[in-house]
Amino acid sequence: MTSPPGHNSPHTVAGLAALLFVSVCSPPVNGMNLTVWSDLLSALDALEKQKSIRGAVFASGLAKDIFTAGNDLRELYAKSTNEQRYTQFWMAQQTFLTRLYMSRLATVAAIRGACPAGGCIFALCCDYRLMTNDVPNASIGLNEVALGIPVPRFWVTRFLEALGSTRGELALLSGRMLTPEQAQQGGLLHQLVPKDNLMAEAEKALNTLFLRHPDAGRIGTKRDARAALAKQWIEYAPQEAAGGWKMLSAPQTVAALGQVMQKLSGAKPQAKL
Repeated sequence: MTSPPGHNSPHTVAGLAALLFVSVCSPPVNGMNLTVWSDLLSALDALEKQKSIRGAVFASGLAKDIFTAGNDLRELYAKSTNEQRYTQFWMAQQTFLTRLYMSRLATVAAIRGACPAGGCIFALCCDYRLMTNDVPNASIGLNEVALGIPVPRFWVTRFLEALGSTRGELALLSGRMLTPEQAQQGGLLHQLVPKDNLMAEAEKALNTLFLRHPDAGRIGTKRDARAALAKQWIEYAPQEAAGGWKMLSAPQTVAALGQVMQKLSGAKPQAKL
């Protein structure tokens, strides 16, 4: 794979003309830290500046079956970060997500294996979502509540839009992860495919659903459908970062996340949310 112009990172892009594949590769589990979110934003910038590129498939570049483990917990644990770093992290994340949500590109998330929290909202900002149906213990959802952290406001909005209020609220309030079958039945996923066919089906979906039509109609319709939410989302981000740091630095949250990190430290080198 080759990187887009001026983009040097483990998150790479490859493809031909109208269609490119973007691989997220940050071992061991694609933990989403400040560097990863910033690199993704740089990659999206590079793709959008190339007029010949009309669509992109986002997938994991890891050998293990995981799309992304979500946000690196060390970016949220007050004892391992600080307010300035957390604000940079939060703004990079929300900027990428809203840019992806509004991108002129047709976008597909090709999800292989686990996809919690930050990985789930990443996928929800793409136009189409496929997930493997033959990877053991695969799941998708926003599980922040299970660790004592509120789900970010506009992540809630996107999740409920995709899954519906009744099923969505229950999943969010219980911190419950969904199986691929449950997620597709609710509407969070569009298609389930075998692991070996994931990338071929992602490319097929991009070409047959989106790239077969002229871009102007799709881009204008996406803008009208999503502009209001995207505007509210990014405008709220600085306030959300300030409130988030206040919550994360509270003694009870520090204690709760410390316990989670301690439990996970023996099994994984990085704790994820």
